[in-house]
Amino acid sequence: MAGVGTRCPADQEELQRQVSRLEQANTELSARLEKRDAELEAARAANRELTRALNQKGAASP
Repeated sequence: MAGVGTRCPADQEELQRQVSRLEQANTELSARLEKRDAELEAARAANRELTRALNQKGAASP
């Protein structure tokens, strides 16, 4: 069974290219997730402010 457990250099190069592509995809997805997290936090903060404003307006009304 010649070649069992060994890889030729072309296979190693292709695997390294695949690893690089996956690392790049991971980096891009992580950046997108961070951006969405920031957008979600901003939306939550706006929602809290609007809720406070509505509650204060409701408390001031008889």
